[in-house]
Amino acid sequence: MGKLGGFLQIERHGIRYRDPRERAHDYREFLLTRPVPELREQGARCMDCGVPFCHNGCPLGNLIPDWNDLVYRDRWQEAIAQLHATNNFPEFTGRLCPAPCEAACVLEIREGDAVTIKQIELAIVDRAYREGWIKPEPPRHESGRSVAVVGSGPAGMAAAQQLRRAGHAVTLFERDEAAGGLVRFGVPDFKIEKHVVQRRVRQLVDEGVQLRCGVDVGRDISVQELRERFDAVVLATGSRVPRDLPVPGRELDGVHFAMDYLYQRNRWVASQTDGVETSQADGARVGHADAAHAGHADGARPTAGGAPGTRPAITAAGKHVVVIGGGDTGADCVGNALREGAASIVQLELLPEPPPRRPDERTPWPEWPLKYRLSYAMEEVRTADLGEQDYSIVTTAVGGDAEGRVQALHIAQAESRPPFAPVAGSERELPAQLVLLAMGFLHPEQDLLEQFGVQRDARGNVAAVKPYTSSVPGVFAAGDARRGQSLIVWAINEGRQCARMVDRYLAGLDADGGAPVPEDAGVAGHADADEGPEGPPQHVGPGIEVE
Repeated sequence: MGKLGGFLQIERHGIRYRDPRERAHDYREFLLTRPVPELREQGARCMDCGVPFCHNGCPLGNLIPDWNDLVYRDRWQEAIAQLHATNNFPEFTGRLCPAPCEAACVLEIREGDAVTIKQIELAIVDRAYREGWIKPEPPRHESGRSVAVVGSGPAGMAAAQQLRRAGHAVTLFERDEAAGGLVRFGVPDFKIEKHVVQRRVRQLVDEGVQLRCGVDVGRDISVQELRERFDAVVLATGSRVPRDLPVPGRELDGVHFAMDYLYQRNRWVASQTDGVETSQADGARVGHADAAHAGHADGARPTAGGAPGTRPAITAAGKHVVVIGGGDTGADCVGNALREGAASIVQLELLPEPPPRRPDERTPWPEWPLKYRLSYAMEEVRTADLGEQDYSIVTTAVGGDAEGRVQALHIAQAESRPPFAPVAGSERELPAQLVLLAMGFLHPEQDLLEQFGVQRDARGNVAAVKPYTSSVPGVFAAGDARRGQSLIVWAINEGRQCARMVDRYLAGLDADGGAPVPEDAGVAGHADADEGPEGPPQHVGPGIEVE
C-alpha cells in the first residue's frame, strides 16, 4: 500500500481553503482541491499498516488504504469503485465529515502527521463525476415488495438507495420542498453547494426511487395509510427537537433556534441561485394525490425552519449577534451572520476551552482528540476583526426593550464542572440584537413516533429491539432518529445497515408469509450494531487544519 517508505519521505499537505478575506463575501464552497501529482504523493504516504486503525475510526468501514494506494498508482476509476463499496455519498463526507479516520491513522501517533484521507476521498469522487463514471444503478430484478422511507437526509437517502438497488419499490417521503435533509437546508452552501446534493437525488430518482417532497407523514398522509400501502417502513426523520435555553427573557423577539435561521438563509441562497427551484424540476416529484392530500397545489407546506414567505425573516444584517453553542451548527450561524453583514458576532461555549494539543491522558491515540480546533467561521470573523469566541460562559438572562425586542445577553463565567453554575462576581452584559441557540438536539419529534406506536428509549429516540428494528413489526429506524444526534458518517452507515435488515425482513415475508423479526448477530460485523469498535465521537466541534 502506497510508496515504500513514502511516509518518511513525503511531507503532509492537508486540505487547502480559500482566503478567509475573500470567501467571507460569497456563498461558494471554500475547500480547494490540490493538483493530481500532489494528491498522488499524499496517497503514497499511506504506510501499509499491519492493522489499519483508520478502519476503526470510520463507522462506514471505508477501505481507506486500498483507495489511497489506487490514487498513488493513478487508478482513479478503480478508486471510486472501492469508495462506493462502503459509502453511498463520499462527496458529502468528503466535505462535511470531521475525519475521525485521520485521528485514528497510525501516522497520527506523531500528532498532525496523518495521511490526508479526507481530501483524497473528495478528490476521487469529484473526479469520478467529471469523468462520467458515476451513473444510475437500477436493479436488474424487481422483488415485488415496497418500502416507505420517511425522511430524506443522509440516512434516509442511503437506505432508499440500498433498498432500491436490492429490487424493492421505494418511496422516499420528505416534508420539506426538496430532498437532502439538513445537508440541504441546514449546512450552508459555502460548505457544500446544493447542486452536489441534487445530483445524488437525481441518481436516486433515475434508479427508480419515487420521491414525494412536501408530504408530512402523519399529517398529509396517515400512518395507517402508509402501513397499508407498503410492506415495510423506515423512520429516518433525524433528531430535530432543539435544546432550549430556560432563562428569563427567552421569549423576547430576536431569540431564535439556530436551525430556523439556517433554514431561512439556505432558502435565500437557493432563491438567488435557483437551487430549490431546479431541484423540484430535477427529481423532486410530488404526486398529485399526495399534493391534494396535503392541501397545497404543489404539495409543499410550511415546515420546520419556515418555508419561503411563511415567517418574518430572521436577519443578522447590521446587528450585534450572539451565537450560543460552539459546535458545527453554531459555526454555520457565525459564517452566515458574517456574510449577511452583522455589526459584531460573539460565539459562546459552556464548556472550558480545550487544550491546543491532544491530551494523551484523556484521549490517547487512536481516540478522537479533545483539543482546540479553530472553526472556519471563527477564522473568518477574526480576520475581519468582527468578533470573538468565549469559553466557560453561562447565560443567566436575556434583556429586552419596551417593545419586547432583545437588546442584551446577561452572562457569567461558568464553573468548570457540571452543572456549570455561574461564578459569583463574574457577571457581565453583551449587546445582542439577535441571539441564536445552537446547543444541540434532544431527540426526534415525538408525535410521529407516537402515531407509529414504536417504543422509545430514555432519550426519546426509537428503541431498537434488534438492530435497526423497532418494536412494531415492519417498522425500522436509522440515523439520528435511532441513535441520537451524530455525524454524517454514522447516518450513512445506519441507512445502509438498516436497509440490510429491511431486505432480510422482506425476504422472510416471501419465504413463509410471516413477519419475523430479523435475526442477524453479524450485522455490521458484530453482535450488536451499537457495540464493537469505538469509532468516532457522536458529534465533534468544528475545526480547520492549520498548515
